[in-house]
Amino acid sequence: MDENPRLGGTLEDLLAEEGIRDEVYDEAVKRVIAWQFEQAMQADGVAKAALAKAMGTSRTQVDRILDPENVAVSLETLDRAARALGKRLRITLEDAA
Repeated sequence: MDENPRLGGTLEDLLAEEGIRDEVYDEAVKRVIAWQFEQAMQADGVAKAALAKAMGTSRTQVDRILDPENVAVSLETLDRAARALGKRLRITLEDAA
């Protein structure tokens, strides 16, 4: 009986072995950020066009912020969006597991 070499390993181990760990983590973080912006907009009744106007940018840029797969949005853009919603962007640095 062959034993599965992955049995008992972690998801992080598997992702690293497949060479996609960083990509998966980046997208997971962006999904959370996009979801938080959507929730804030819904709670305040802010439409995409209104957020774009408050940020002094285009609705296309707001779409990029809300796109969970677009990990290329700058911190400056996320900060402007947060401020336009009356929020503060907070980023923390943590030790790797």
